[in-house]
Amino acid sequence: MPAMSDPKDTPADEHAPEHAPAAHGAHGHDEHGHDEEPLGPPDIGLWAAGIGGIAVAIVIAACFAFSTGAL
Repeated sequence: MPAMSDPKDTPADEHAPEHAPAAHGAHGHDEHGHDEEPLGPPDIGLWAAGIGGIAVAIVIAACFAFSTGAL
């Protein structure tokens, strides 16, 4: 089995010029070809559910603390 550090048959920089930052301008380039998608509006219902869940967790923690005498 050859060592992993052996040179390959192809040159190491065969794709370097096309992937160089200067080849695509100063704004960068998505090499996978995806366009940037704008963010949609915030989902108010999901944010409300998340905040409500945090509030319920705080109430449960307070009840647990009062029942054990920690507060």
